[in-house]
Amino acid sequence: MDAKTRPLLSLPFLLLFFSSGNYISLADTISSGESLTGTRILTSKGGNFELGFFRSYPSPKYYLGIWYKKISEGTVVWVANRETPVSDESSEVRIAEDGNLIILDQSKVPVWSTNSSSTRANSAIVELLDSGNLVLRDKSNSTAVFWQSFDHPTDTLLPGGRLRFSEDTGFLFSWRNSEDPAPGPFSLRLDSYVTAQYSILWNGTRTYSTSGVWNGQIIELFPEMRSNSINNFSLETTDKGNYFTYFVYNSSIITRFVMDFTGQMKQLEWLESKQQWDLVWSQPRAQCDVYSLCGPFSICNENGRPPCSCLQGFEPRFAKEWNLGHWSVGCIRKRPLSCGKEDAFRLLTGMRSPANGRPSSAKSREECESDCRSDCSCSAFSFLVGCFIWKVDLVNLQYLSDGDPRAVNICLRLAASDVSKSGNRSSRALLVGVTVGPLAGIIAFLGIVYMVHYRSRRRQRVNPFASGPDTLLPFSYMDLQTITKNFSEKLGGGGFGSVFKGSLPDSTVVAVKKLEGLGQGEKQFRAEVSTIGTIQHLNLARLRGFCSERSHRLLVYDYMSKGSLDSHLFGKNSEVLRWETRYQIALGTARGLAYLHENCRDCIIHCDIKPENVLLDASFCPKVADFGLAKLVNREFSRVMTTMRGTPGYLAPEWISGVAITPKADVYSYGMLLFEIISGRKNFHQIGDVEFRFFPILAAKKINKGEILSLLDCRLQGEADMMELSRVCRVACWCIQDEEHDRPSMGQVVKILEGLVEVTTLPVPRFLQVLAVNLDHNSTITDSESSIIQNSETQ
Repeated sequence: MDAKTRPLLSLPFLLLFFSSGNYISLADTISSGESLTGTRILTSKGGNFELGFFRSYPSPKYYLGIWYKKISEGTVVWVANRETPVSDESSEVRIAEDGNLIILDQSKVPVWSTNSSSTRANSAIVELLDSGNLVLRDKSNSTAVFWQSFDHPTDTLLPGGRLRFSEDTGFLFSWRNSEDPAPGPFSLRLDSYVTAQYSILWNGTRTYSTSGVWNGQIIELFPEMRSNSINNFSLETTDKGNYFTYFVYNSSIITRFVMDFTGQMKQLEWLESKQQWDLVWSQPRAQCDVYSLCGPFSICNENGRPPCSCLQGFEPRFAKEWNLGHWSVGCIRKRPLSCGKEDAFRLLTGMRSPANGRPSSAKSREECESDCRSDCSCSAFSFLVGCFIWKVDLVNLQYLSDGDPRAVNICLRLAASDVSKSGNRSSRALLVGVTVGPLAGIIAFLGIVYMVHYRSRRRQRVNPFASGPDTLLPFSYMDLQTITKNFSEKLGGGGFGSVFKGSLPDSTVVAVKKLEGLGQGEKQFRAEVSTIGTIQHLNLARLRGFCSERSHRLLVYDYMSKGSLDSHLFGKNSEVLRWETRYQIALGTARGLAYLHENCRDCIIHCDIKPENVLLDASFCPKVADFGLAKLVNREFSRVMTTMRGTPGYLAPEWISGVAITPKADVYSYGMLLFEIISGRKNFHQIGDVEFRFFPILAAKKINKGEILSLLDCRLQGEADMMELSRVCRVACWCIQDEEHDRPSMGQVVKILEGLVEVTTLPVPRFLQVLAVNLDHNSTITDSESSIIQNSETQ
């Protein structure tokens, strides 16, 4: 086994007890007029899998499922009626008159059906294959499949199993707990089949995503899984849609891919010599990185068994569920708060900051405590460089290791009776310490010594992976001076500041952005950056760390070796981007924006989409940059956004009208960006002293006439996929409509560019029609017309 492979310490819901040890094994098929009841089961032809009713004791509920026959542990891989169990062994499985497979309860009432509309009643037959796939097919033609379980997985993908790209189907849903196959809070969804982007959702909210890349028709979703030569994914196109098919390189390996009820995707392999399942791979790698794994008012400990425990003064909301591993139900208070001075605070040290904290204007710990105490909904507060208050359930608490830069101290609000005598004092005493002069002096002195020692060690060793590759690191200003050689190599600049090249001690190259004119306070800046730092996507520039020291505000990003998109589109000596590359850049940029708009917990509007803010890595994969800066300045949103822009050609009309800015402003800017990707020239270009060229006017007219090839960058010499070019042109026209409600969402744009949705030719926007009234064949704009453009773009 690979070094990453480790024994599975527990087999949560997989150790199931079946209704009887005296199963009557039938053949591998059910024909019309035959049925399956009680202890009667189907066995696949090669003896790999069985289908029948099972129950997990002590539950009285029965489920129709498929499990391994040759494995000693009862491991269920598919459940038909997971939401509609039956309560009696006399329940029946048979082929209905309409040709569908159905389950009838003890009263002969249908509780589940395959619901296929293409079945033929007289010729339908059900067969359990050696792959674990249950198929409903034509009796005389094995290739005529009406329905199959591989198209409808529950929590498990077997080799050959499929996940469909869809908005509302094709999910893997975890079990609710170790005994209940009902859909749990965690699910796995395929967001995009072109880049193989998967997301884990918690109660429908996206909390984790990971992407793969093309390798012919093979999708390398998780490269670390390949070290065991076990599995991969391939794209399969059928008349019913696009699927990812899971397969293994070594057919002798018994393996499965599971959306576990612990919130992790897991790759498991059966070790015959040990008679147990081994965990080969999981994502997220750390158990405590699963969002809301332990639920409200519970704390996660990576080394704990189990990992979740209730905070002092709290108990499991549902004890039975909790004991079965369904920790996301969380904990509740043993005794209610008095909502007054009688409440006490308990200090929790070395914590990962809970989700959804809100900054307060309090200037001291005492004020911070007072703000929390005066609000009956406040459950905790923290004061480090500023005050943060939690007015909601505490979620995502975790014990962190010593020295972890993410660690904070949290003051948990409790009923006075829930605090022990040794800890039953005001939070002021807990936080400030004993006020006796000599002892306070000693504590202050030791604190100064520790900080000097700690900062000295940090200057000696700045390691971006000291606390894991996903950790957002706080840098000192001196650190960044060293990394960038005193900011000597400037990469570029923009409205928010200048960017410099730097190198970490492990030779990792980074880009350091010095923010200018940002009046944020330190606590507010840290709060916003901590939120932005958790947002990760294949097409978003990754934030590695930050500096918030006195008046200095800097951000540290991954370095993009190919620079920004504008240097390739408009640079005189740059490499000409092929059409295939341009199309993938357009698609990747759309995916990044769709993630910001639709999949983050809080919608983030970029507000500055242009080629300079699309960076390219070594493989020309696009990364939307500066996506968090709009969030950092959103408290003075309109003023900042009108004074920090001066580039005509990207701002939506609503910036002029003064209406509220929505994600559709980004859609407009993206449409303008598409025109530049198509043409390889700037939309707004001054030719001479008084002549201007506004490309979208010409483009919109040509698109409606079907003359799209004339819009293509002449350097490409007509080498482009005409279907893709037409698609991009139409999307660009749709995106720049005057009214925001007439524009598509970025999610719709992604689907169109992926070829899943068609878009018809759209009218030229009204403001372009006005400009085009006197437009000649060469699309030269007069001086008066150019002033209209300038005014419309800069007001």
